[in-house]
Amino acid sequence: MTDAQPTPAPALQKSPLHSRHVALGAKMADFGSWEMPIEYPGGGVLKEHLAVREAVGVFDVSHLGKGVVRGEGALDFVNDRLTNDLRRVGVGQAQYTLCCDDRTGGVVDDLIQYVRSEDEVFLIPNAANSSQVVGRLQADAPEGIVVEDLHTTLAVIAVQGPRSTELLQALGLPTDHDYMSFEGASWQGRDVVVCRTGYTGERGYELLPRWDDAVDLWDAVLAAGAPLGVLPCGLGARDTLRTEMGYPLHGQDLSLDITPVQARASWAVGWDKPRFWGREALLREREAGPTRTLWGLEGLDRGIPRAHMTVRAGEREVGEVTSGTFSPTRKVGIALALLVPDVAAGDEVEVDVRGRTSRFRVVRPPFVPSRVR
Repeated sequence: MTDAQPTPAPALQKSPLHSRHVALGAKMADFGSWEMPIEYPGGGVLKEHLAVREAVGVFDVSHLGKGVVRGEGALDFVNDRLTNDLRRVGVGQAQYTLCCDDRTGGVVDDLIQYVRSEDEVFLIPNAANSSQVVGRLQADAPEGIVVEDLHTTLAVIAVQGPRSTELLQALGLPTDHDYMSFEGASWQGRDVVVCRTGYTGERGYELLPRWDDAVDLWDAVLAAGAPLGVLPCGLGARDTLRTEMGYPLHGQDLSLDITPVQARASWAVGWDKPRFWGREALLREREAGPTRTLWGLEGLDRGIPRAHMTVRAGEREVGEVTSGTFSPTRKVGIALALLVPDVAAGDEVEVDVRGRTSRFRVVRPPFVPSRVR
């Protein structure tokens, strides 16, 4: 008898821009089973972060999921499953929403939904959770409603920063639509959807070309952005940018164990809707009050907090860091943390940073002003 051989790990999936990242010397890592760039040489996360805050940065986020719900009454079908109220927006608009577990109210994923018509809603979930979201919708779809996974049909290129509008204008793409809206366009005879969305807190756009057109569009974006100070940016800078804004990351600040009520995402819940997954559990929690709430922590010394570090008030443990980093904009450590209900804004707490106690002030994010509009 021979020992069983270990099952090899499945190969990481690759973006259509993978060859471009390798050619630029990007440091690559696993993001939701996709091999994606963390940072590029020549400055890394800090320089890329500041490019987005001060000029313009370009991200490959093609690993994000894509799905579409089609059929008569598709909008109402989605509205009865996901938390936010699609009746608050119209055709051509986008909306942040949550897919919750129907029994517990925990968050399966947070995503953006795009209203194409009463009978078609496009979805962009997170990479690691895309199959879960699509699968749950497929399992619940009545006859006449089709839920299709388009994960590798479309790429996503995020152009973010105060000079992003100039960059898109140089490419001949539309830029005058409102925040959280989208518009179909043509670039060199090829279809591309231009979305006024992003996850950095800066004015920006997300471009959705066909998968096979992504390389040409990426090259054109970098060429057009060169006079504007454009930099290709990895997912390391995307993380520091979103943390400065207090935007949650699924798996850390939102999860099946962290509900929208706990994560201060109640604004993305259509409480008056008669139906959505998790509604009864979330109504009960909102009425009783959550046992923990997501707050921001702003450093008062040189400590840099990281996820899962313990938060204390004196000798008492009051919570745990969910996301933590160094803020390149503020030049201090910042964090999101789930804290017990009696902790309030302005309180001073301590975080055990690798055996050393660091002081933080409890605040309401964002840590820097939003400039999305």
